[in-house]
Amino acid sequence: MKLQKDVDELIKKMGGYWTPSQMLTALVEEVGELADVILSFEGVKGKKSRAKLEEELGDVLFALICIANYFEVDLESALRQTIRKYSTRDL
Repeated sequence: MKLQKDVDELIKKMGGYWTPSQMLTALVEEVGELADVILSFEGVKGKKSRAKLEEELGDVLFALICIANYFEVDLESALRQTIRKYSTRDL
């Protein structure tokens, strides 16, 4: 997946990957920030912003790609397996 390669190149320029627990913590933090933005779209918290939603989705994806790269998981293959699972199980 090209995105995984792009993230890998950037991370290596920045000094390398964090430990798995640090990357997981970063992912959880980003998911929390995404939750805040989604709450704003539901009128619960703050002012909704499409740009902020896109930013937080990108941050979550970046953090997830870092974890996948660290463990050498092909995310496209993993997602295709998940799509097959839901296609057969939930239809």
